[in-house]
Amino acid sequence: MKILLIANKVPYPPKDGGAIATLNLARGLSAAGNEVTVLAMNTLKHHIDPEEIPLSLRQMVRFRLVAVPAPISPAGALANLLFSRQPYNAVRFISKVFKNELIRLLQETDFDVVQLEGLYLCPYIPVIRSHSRALISYRAHNIEHEIWARTASQMRGLKRWYVGNLAARIRRFEQYWINRYDLLVPITHRDAGQLGLMGNSRPVQVTPAGIDTETLMPDKTNLEFPSVFHIGSLEWGPNQEGLVWFLKNCWPRLSQKYPRLRFYVAGRNAPAWLVRKMELSGVVFLGEVDDAQCFMNSRAIMVVPLFSGSGMRVKIIEGMALEKTIVSTPVGAEGLEVDHGRQLLIASREEEFVTAVEELVENRTLFDEIGQEAGRFVRENFDNLALAGSLTAFYQKHLQ
Repeated sequence: MKILLIANKVPYPPKDGGAIATLNLARGLSAAGNEVTVLAMNTLKHHIDPEEIPLSLRQMVRFRLVAVPAPISPAGALANLLFSRQPYNAVRFISKVFKNELIRLLQETDFDVVQLEGLYLCPYIPVIRSHSRALISYRAHNIEHEIWARTASQMRGLKRWYVGNLAARIRRFEQYWINRYDLLVPITHRDAGQLGLMGNSRPVQVTPAGIDTETLMPDKTNLEFPSVFHIGSLEWGPNQEGLVWFLKNCWPRLSQKYPRLRFYVAGRNAPAWLVRKMELSGVVFLGEVDDAQCFMNSRAIMVVPLFSGSGMRVKIIEGMALEKTIVSTPVGAEGLEVDHGRQLLIASREEEFVTAVEELVENRTLFDEIGQEAGRFVRENFDNLALAGSLTAFYQKHLQ
């Protein structure tokens, strides 16, 4: 099959969950025997030179990048609030230049499937309908309005009102595009259920973010036990919010009880105010690390204190693949069919979170057992080639 993936950011380098999910699936679909093209917006925020994409990857997947600034500005947000009913998140990615490049590509190649990587590509559905007979697949990376509604619930004052208003707009936008595609490919079974409640009646194939289990391998050679760590994009609001909560409510108690325990924080684009909050005893801020896998392999207890967000946390899947023992909130573990105490530990409140970390610090056997079970779980459920093969079969079935 000839498959076109459309993305609102270049999925290389794969340094955040969305990019990892898109790039890994593109690789998997290619390995499954499909001819894969990625048409991506080369935005100001995630801008790259096409030559930065490794030749080996370009030989597997054809990339076409389109310069779409998609700027974020207070003035733009205010104008959108006053003069539009569309969500600001969506209108930033509506581009005439991108539309024209999409039309050109559809005229050049007779695609069998066009896969939209996320909600904000849905406005291009009418364009695809007009210029192609391809099946249109909506890959829902999350329930988008949930992210913003949950974020609003953690805020106060004018910010809470604005983000709540944005969440309501996104929900209307999400509702509008229900069933305007041909096939639905959510990342989790939970998201499939939520979209069903919103009215989806199209055929569904749940396809999580896959992991290359042959290259993402656990290595305990240089493991620092006990130690605690967090890794993730530090420009993303939910990560900032969760990290600040952990630093304020959990780390002081852990540091007092275990003075030699270290909390390592890795992630890109941390704002100055967040860096200042990490200036605490025992906290080691590393910024963006050169080798995330090496960093994760060398640290012990992974904490993922998320209270907003939606979809699937790819960093949790990667951590489990590396046999990390993880402590997360219910929101962080959402979408994963795991059991508390078996593949990871789930803590809802401050006391539970601290107790979970303490238990792992003091019980190396428990730490090892949960990590090993996590690794087995990922190998059985998130193998990238297996997931891409299943999705390929799903597409072939609906092309007949």
